[in-house]
Amino acid sequence: MTSPERITSSRAIACEIGISHTAILKAERVGRISREADGSWDVERVRRDLIGLAVPGRSPLATPGDVTPLGRLTLARLALGVEAQRLAVDQKKGRLMDVASANHRIDETAAGMRDAVLNWPARVSGRIAAEIGRDAHPVQTILQEQINALLLEVAQRLDPPSVETPSAATGRP
Repeated sequence: MTSPERITSSRAIACEIGISHTAILKAERVGRISREADGSWDVERVRRDLIGLAVPGRSPLATPGDVTPLGRLTLARLALGVEAQRLAVDQKKGRLMDVASANHRIDETAAGMRDAVLNWPARVSGRIAAEIGRDAHPVQTILQEQINALLLEVAQRLDPPSVETPSAATGRP
């Protein structure tokens, strides 16, 4: 097993790794790299530490893309920024609406549909009764009962009642 290459000079290690002397000094000062106990630099350890924390696009040591954790974080931050800008543009163009407005519009539409369906038996019962030769009132009553049952079934599908456990309903374990 060969011993790791050691260099004592900050300028020499900077030249060996391919970065500036001031970059080595700054990285040492902020704690990104450190000297060995004897004051020398372990070239491979320094290279590995600098590559692991290199910012893509800013450092010549940075590996492209999402190879390092810092690279993945940088790309994720960039993606979040792009998404925020896209949402801001969509909001300015009126493609987005807040949840309260959307819920209000849904409620208005649903109420209009419900009212139209509830009024339907009264509107068509006379015509149906005339076609089958019956009195309009019983036809309207039957249609109204069926419409009410249908609306109740749809409402239960859209908003099912919460199921309580026996212990929760009675207060006993």
